[in-house]
Amino acid sequence: MKYRILVIDDEAAIRDSLRMILEYDGYECLPAPGGEEGLARIAADAPEMVFLDVKMPGMDGLEVLRRIRHLDETLPVVMISGHGTVSTAVEATRLGAFDFLEKPLSTERVKVTIRNALDQRRLRHENRNWRQAAEVRHRMIGESRALGGVNEAIQRAAPVRSAVLIQGESGVGKELVARAIHRASPRSREAFVQVNCAAIPDDLIESELFGHEKGSFTGATQKQIGKFEQADRGTIFLDEVGDMSLKTQAKVLRVLQEGEVERLGSARTIKVDVRVLAATNKDLARAIDTGEFREDLFFRLSVIPIGVPPIRERPEDVPPLVQHFAALFARENNFRPKAFAADALDALSGQHWRGNVRELRNSVERLIVMTPGQEIGGSDVRAVLGSGARPAGAVADQSGRTLREFKETSERAFLVRKLREFEWNISKTAEEIDTPRSNLYKKLEQYNIRQEADG
Repeated sequence: MKYRILVIDDEAAIRDSLRMILEYDGYECLPAPGGEEGLARIAADAPEMVFLDVKMPGMDGLEVLRRIRHLDETLPVVMISGHGTVSTAVEATRLGAFDFLEKPLSTERVKVTIRNALDQRRLRHENRNWRQAAEVRHRMIGESRALGGVNEAIQRAAPVRSAVLIQGESGVGKELVARAIHRASPRSREAFVQVNCAAIPDDLIESELFGHEKGSFTGATQKQIGKFEQADRGTIFLDEVGDMSLKTQAKVLRVLQEGEVERLGSARTIKVDVRVLAATNKDLARAIDTGEFREDLFFRLSVIPIGVPPIRERPEDVPPLVQHFAALFARENNFRPKAFAADALDALSGQHWRGNVRELRNSVERLIVMTPGQEIGGSDVRAVLGSGARPAGAVADQSGRTLREFKETSERAFLVRKLREFEWNISKTAEEIDTPRSNLYKKLEQYNIRQEADG
């Protein structure tokens, strides 16, 4: 494919000179004698870069540059002028010009500029594609009322700089909520820095968050910029914040209160402007009672609390999530897409999903890889994921070949009867049968009991 390069200049000699240079190096030259003609060619031919004269009759080059920037922010534009001034070059750069060349044009300089401009354009397109792919990966999928409430909270929290505490079980998508807040915020063009507080050892987390000076401790062979400094003017996401030590909590509190950090081994404070988002799957109120979490930090972090419901409370979101993960897996692995039949979606929707969306995604990938056909049915779900995935409406046979089978089928029937008696209220049922709610949820998962099938 030949790269198309547009030359906008009112001098025919310059257009011809650049055309010879371009065609000799294998490029296609698109000549235009003025600004209006050049803008029309951009719309019609989509060139990969532009050479643009500054001084032209009618619309001058700077005005053309302004209009090009409205059409395409990534299109590299090289300004050329026979009597350029510093102020003109500065203004062109401010408007987004890639380079500024003076006439008479040097052939070698033109060739180097073309290579650099096309390289920059390629990198910008790759970066844009990467960002778009990342947005697809981190998009929240589902149309349930519960998820709608989360999306509404995100839109309310995004415009302000208040701290947000995102709470929910492991695997529900707390990181996706944090990224959605950042994307919708005024800081979206700045850094989003994620820190998994549970994955960093206690003796390293302060250095990771606040940085250190060379020689501040054994092994500190060079200066390190901390995550809070990296997130300056952007957003920092403290995932699993409930696992942070009390000593580190005190320093994070100082950042929230004073807006400044201090690297280990340094007495100098550094001002930072950071939006703090935090997430946890722990009960922080209980952690405060036991002395494991600072109450003052909790109040600082939870200015805006957002709870993310588990997937068992929004089963209607399972089918669109399955389709999303299937398409994502096929695209990322160059895998032929597979369809999920209605009974497969029913079977997946009826699962308890203790690991929530993360477990569902892993299961979808396993089904795609392990199912030989191009359509995945309910029997495939049961074969690959195990007997926990019963077909919709399945009722356990209370006979049983062994004592264990009889006990299990009898226990399932007992639980279903009690759940019906209390209109599928988990708390009341657990209280009536004298078992913790968590144990009842485990039994529901074990026997694949759900209201849609057993109600």
